[in-house]
Amino acid sequence: MKITDLLKKESIELNAAPTGKSEALKLAVSLMEKSGNIKDRESYEKQVFAREEEGTTGIGEGIAIPHGKCEAVTAPGLAAMVIPNGVDFDSLDGEPVNLLFLIAAPNTKDNVHLDVLSRLSVLLMDEKFADNLKHAKTAEEFLEIIDNVEAKRIEEEAEKEAQNKTDSTEAGADSTAASAEGGKVSPVCRILAVTACPTGIAHTYMAAESLEKAAKAKNCFVKVETRGSAGAKNVVTAKEIAEADCIIVAADTKVPMDRFAGKKVIVCQVSDGIGKADKLIERAISGDAPIYKEGQETASEGAVSNDKSGIGHQIYMHLMNGVSHMLPFVVGGGILIAIAFLLDSMGVDMASLSPEERGNFGTITPAAAAFKNIGGVAFGFMLPILAGYIAMSIADRPGLAVGFIGGAIAANGKSGFLGALAAGFIAGYLVLLLKKLFEKLPKAIEKLSPVLLFPFFGILFMGLIMTFLVEPPIGALNTALNSALAGMGNTSKLVLGAVLAGMMAIDMGGPFNKAAYVFGTASIIEGNYAVMAAVMIGGMVPPCAIALATLLFKNKFTKQERESGPTNFIMGLAFITEGAIPFAASDPLRVIPSCMIGSAVAGALSMAFGCTLMAPHGGIFVFPVVEHALMYLVALVVGTAVSALLLGILKKKTA
Repeated sequence: MKITDLLKKESIELNAAPTGKSEALKLAVSLMEKSGNIKDRESYEKQVFAREEEGTTGIGEGIAIPHGKCEAVTAPGLAAMVIPNGVDFDSLDGEPVNLLFLIAAPNTKDNVHLDVLSRLSVLLMDEKFADNLKHAKTAEEFLEIIDNVEAKRIEEEAEKEAQNKTDSTEAGADSTAASAEGGKVSPVCRILAVTACPTGIAHTYMAAESLEKAAKAKNCFVKVETRGSAGAKNVVTAKEIAEADCIIVAADTKVPMDRFAGKKVIVCQVSDGIGKADKLIERAISGDAPIYKEGQETASEGAVSNDKSGIGHQIYMHLMNGVSHMLPFVVGGGILIAIAFLLDSMGVDMASLSPEERGNFGTITPAAAAFKNIGGVAFGFMLPILAGYIAMSIADRPGLAVGFIGGAIAANGKSGFLGALAAGFIAGYLVLLLKKLFEKLPKAIEKLSPVLLFPFFGILFMGLIMTFLVEPPIGALNTALNSALAGMGNTSKLVLGAVLAGMMAIDMGGPFNKAAYVFGTASIIEGNYAVMAAVMIGGMVPPCAIALATLLFKNKFTKQERESGPTNFIMGLAFITEGAIPFAASDPLRVIPSCMIGSAVAGALSMAFGCTLMAPHGGIFVFPVVEHALMYLVALVVGTAVSALLLGILKKKTA
């Protein structure tokens, strides 16, 4: 099968002019539809866009190879599009795309087409070939260019396969013998590589080709194992691994790694295998790679990456590991608490409640109390889970218990959410330090490290650090905040409302949030109900704004965030600010300021409208006892809209 067997004239457009990436993909899908290879355009298009969310298919040099594999594809096919003026495609090198090939792959066991598609991916790395395609005048000329170059490539592949057999035979030969017998120069370095991408159609083979070319240019022996949709090919052997000087794993999916134990291994993204092959080969030659230890995480989880440019990415991945494990506790517990407020709002007369009963809103009726208790228990695990799994991402299982304890101290103390974040990273790097120290112990004692030494010393030091270094400054900060708020009581109501509401969004359950909330509840006792109204609306805006933003600006959030985002409407309306924590934790520099501004606007409007609130909690379920409830709702809507728009402007598009 040849490339032109999959590409029909009617699926080629040589003068496309899409205005953006989304339109370019839709135009390409329309071309694919003309080929008759898809039975359900909507399902296929959805799959193409879903693949793009995993990472851009703009490979650089003005080329993009989007693809979709699903049941909607009846037969393998290609669509091609030349875009003379280019289109922004979030490419790896930031350059606009002017040549696009869309791939349609059926979800079947027959994978004969995959070899053809991988060949196309490799051919496109030839700048001359791609340039000729971009300047083709007709669809017939476009197909002819492909045919001519592919014929040469097939010939080269056959020669390469024969040469690989020869190289494998000579792999263990003495360098002098190799020079005498084959007239070859001894290789500078023996390198093995593994490439893999989530779909295994294009990037896997392009990375392999780039690494092979870069190694050849440096006079290095290289063998690349490709793990594509058709399975692993050119698999490296135990003998080859033993003889290798360095191993490069360029993968965005899981790769068997324990076979490389004791060898120098460079782990990176598959896109680096395409765009940074020269640098990877140079690192391999210089020996700039860590020794892989058996039992480390798989390649896709970045356990052994030593790429200095990826430090920020690694910190982000550690953070997201904590956030993703925390999310179910926030969502499940938050919805249960919201139901508790709903049950109490339906079962009691708020106007007849005493101040003490209002303070216990959500637990007045037996049914509400049951829901509130269960939800409260779930919320109690939120911060320990966050810290524990951040630490585990950094230091593997030994970090879990240490981080969990640090998070629990933060939750039960004064440092709250910010303290738990700090605890997670402190615990992770503390355990890494302990690992290095305990490596010097006799082997008999070192074996006790995971079950005895790490838990004992890790928890001890974590407790001391949190108690004496983290908690005191946060406690002092809380005291200072309360004093400052008390001094503002006679100043402008608008400023006071904006400050209090804005504080509710700074750390969403942490010291700033708690300081503002305590001030609001204290104001109720003194009969100043306007302050509590501003405080509560400030806590409602962040989750509501995030829920709205995930619906309006889908390309600014990950798939998981979009799926969990709408539940924040429930938590926001129930005055559960913590629903926004996972989003704030993943992108604090953009999410927190956006939420603060919207909350401040809502708080100022609440004061301006003269809204008051006698209940210290309850969200929308206590709106019946809010004075000027309609205007209070307007303030909430305006604040939510302001924050949502800022999120849409400030947040970057997801890769």
